[in-house]
Amino acid sequence: MIGLILSVIAVNMLVFFIKKNLTMNQMVHIWFFTISLQLIFDVFIDLKYHGYWYITQGIDWEAFPAYTILIPPVNILFLNWFPFKRSFIKKFLYLAVWVIVILIYESIAQIPPPWGYFEYGWWRLEYSAVIDPILLLILIGYYKWIQVIEKK
Repeated sequence: MIGLILSVIAVNMLVFFIKKNLTMNQMVHIWFFTISLQLIFDVFIDLKYHGYWYITQGIDWEAFPAYTILIPPVNILFLNWFPFKRSFIKKFLYLAVWVIVILIYESIAQIPPPWGYFEYGWWRLEYSAVIDPILLLILIGYYKWIQVIEKK
């Protein structure tokens, strides 16, 4: 739980103090999209199939920060620095670095309590290595859609 609290504080402070390339409207959209997508995904993987969970299995208020104020700012940072106007190779490398960082963080979050807060059931890190790039590409697609809507 201590790791979750420190992570939430660190990531949110970073988002608060960085130079932002995203508008406030885009950040709010990304924040709520992230919560929605994560909850939909986790309802199945966590609650229905018990693949992984935060803090304890099932629904608990202690895991609420992980769902609402940890992952959304990470996605804002990812999009804020994404090299949209660069070559495919730079975009691919950027995505690969982020996936590696996320996988390292996921591994660290599994240390025993009170520092760790993430547990695996049947889920494995390899599954995250496959799913994370897909989720980040969905996020990029959503962000581009927001940009199109804003121009109308």
